[in-house]
Formats: sequence, structure tokens, C-alpha cells
Amino acid sequence: MMKRVMVIAGGTWQVPLIKKVKSLGYEVVNSNLYEDSIGFKYADFTGVMDVRDKEKNLALAKEYKIDAVLTDQSDIAVPTVAYVAEQMGCPGIGHEMAELFTNKFKMREYCRENKFKYPEYRLCTNVEEAIEFYRELGKKVIIKPLDSQSSRGIFTIESEQELRDRFAETEAFTNSGDYVLVERYIEGTEFTVDGIVIDGTHHTLAISQKEHYSYNRNIASKLFFTNYNETFDYDLLRKTNDELISGTGIKYAITHSEYKFEDGDYYLIEMAARGGGSRIASDIVPFMSGVDNYQLLINAALGKTPSVEELHISDAEKMKERAAVLEFLDIESEGKKITKIEGVEQINAIPEILQLQLEFKEGDIIEKAQDDRSRVGFFIARAESKERIEEIEKEVKNTLKVSFES
Repeated sequence: MMKRVMVIAGGTWQVPLIKKVKSLGYEVVNSNLYEDSIGFKYADFTGVMDVRDKEKNLALAKEYKIDAVLTDQSDIAVPTVAYVAEQMGCPGIGHEMAELFTNKFKMREYCRENKFKYPEYRLCTNVEEAIEFYRELGKKVIIKPLDSQSSRGIFTIESEQELRDRFAETEAFTNSGDYVLVERYIEGTEFTVDGIVIDGTHHTLAISQKEHYSYNRNIASKLFFTNYNETFDYDLLRKTNDELISGTGIKYAITHSEYKFEDGDYYLIEMAARGGGSRIASDIVPFMSGVDNYQLLINAALGKTPSVEELHISDAEKMKERAAVLEFLDIESEGKKITKIEGVEQINAIPEILQLQLEFKEGDIIEKAQDDRSRVGFFIARAESKERIEEIEKEVKNTLKVSFES
């Protein structure tokens, strides 16, 4: 019988993984919360359920006698994948690794215990504990849910009143209890690092330098991918990331981590046992590295241990010059309706444009983004040089025209 692979989560960002599984000749069992989930269009068998519901997902896995289970670009699905894999006797990262790679407090504890750089932090169960820590630090802090995603419930705090106003909202986004992580805000440039673990050793595959919206420093507005950087030491970042993730003991996974650079060191912000969202894992990482990370992940989930030789790149020098950008649109309507959108066809005609996604249409009123999911659109471009990407960025900004009612 044809092997069956279960993909937990079936939104837009899981479609490339589902398609990859299908292209390798396997059947797909897909679970997601909504009946009209886009992933269901490409799967052989489906189940409508919350990706966090471990027992329902396990029941679906048993019904279709799956041979492997995985996910991508979804933090909240990672613990469920680990649970189903353990119960079904499939390869997986295990409960402890799933907890470590989704719980931000445990990430901080891991860094402290293993002498990696970390900001001062405290796990708080109420706002008074948070205020006490804020006073002790005497500095700007950032508050986070322990295990949410898409930057929900994350706020930079500069006053006690602001901390009182925001604490309950952040706490509401924590899935595992009534907790909020409060930590010193790290000033500095932020980076994303994507990679893969093979037989317990991590290999960094792609790095981006991040920019953020001026009105919210916790929401990324641009990720610029290059294999080297004239200002920051990417070799040190690769070494830091590879040592940190390999040290966890995780055996295989694709990974997505975020770091900030401060006083000559890279500080881990968070790490995840899944790829970066918005097509980073599915389209940008393979382009920047030449590595088919999805095929390696699927093979590992089926018990076919990947080899380091599969990471060998024959044209490494060519890869070194490559660049890509994931840029989120910054369009504000100031309470006015959109009357006209121009330039979409011209932008899509640019050969290096992978995708232009607009989350608005004529007649809409655009608001400022409150988290990652409320950003109003993006474009992805990939090219053989950084200079070409910079040209495309300018071309997109000059071509896309959004008009508003007078």
C-alpha cells in the first residue's frame, strides 16, 4: 500500500509541504480547523479539527494508518506532531524537544544553563510580579506569551502603566497556563536563521537581516536574505546557531531561529522546530542554499536518515552571491477607502518576483498591523545578486499605486 504522510495544519503556508509530499509519490492526510482549508484541496484525506487537539489528530492518524507525521511554518502544531508521532511509533522530535522549541521561557532557561547569551528575564504569573521585575531592571522590557505565534501578544513596555494595560492581553495568548515572559528589551539589529538538523547536527542554510515597522518594532517589515554581510559577521552567527541548536539534542528537524546583535554577540530571541513562514522554508531557503530541505525532512519523518552528503552544493560560489527579499507592504489609508489599485500586473511580470500578495482590495480601509497576520500584503523576490534585489525593491515601490477617496 502507498505510504501515507500526515501533515498537521493546512493553511496557505503548509500547501508547499503538502504538494512536496504528493510529488514524492505519497498520500497526504491533512488536518486543519476550517472546512474550507486550502490544504484540503491538495490532500487525499482530511479532518476538520484544531491542530492543538492532540487526541483528535491522533484518532485521524489511526484511522488512516499513517506512516509519518510532520508540519511546517506553524508553532502551535509542533507539540501535536510530536505527540502523534510518539503514539504512532513514527520518527519525531519527542515531547521534550517540542516543549523546548515552542516555549520561550524554556528557551531562556536552556541558554542560561548552557552559557549562551540571553537577556535578563523573569516568568511572571501576575502583573505585580512583572512590575517588580521592571523596577529592578530600570530599563525598557518586552513582554511575550510563552507559546503563541505570529507576534501575537508581544509588546515593548516603557512604563509601569503600559505594563498594567498590556499584561492581561499578553497572558491571554499563552496556551499553557497563565504566564507572561518579561525580559530586557535588546536594542540592536535582528536576524532570522533557517536550517536543518541531520543526525543531531545543525546546518545553517539561510540568513536574513530584518527591518521593522516604524510604528511597531515587534513586527517585521522586511527580511533581506544574503549569504554574507559587510557589516555583521555571518560566520559567527552560523557558528552560534549551529552550536546552540545542536546542543539541544534534537535529532532531526528543519529550524527557524531569530537573533539580535548586541555588543559584539548574537542573542537568541527564539527558535522553532519548523521553517520560517511566508514561504521562507519552502521557497527562499532552497534558493539561497541549494538544499532541498523539504525532501530531507520528509525522508527523515519516514525513517530514512538523511546524510550530510545531501547538503553538498556543487556550485557553492554561485550560491554565495544570491539574494532574496520578503518585504511586507506599508500602506496606510488614514481611514479612507481604497478607490484604485494599479501596477499589480507589471510587478508580477518581473521575472524575479516569486509572489505579490495583497491582503486588501478596492473599497477596503487599511489599518496599521497589530501582529504578523494583520500585515496588508507582501512580495517575494529572488535574484542572483544583492544589487538586483535592491533594483526590484525600488521598482515595486514605484509601480504599485494605491489611491484613496478624497
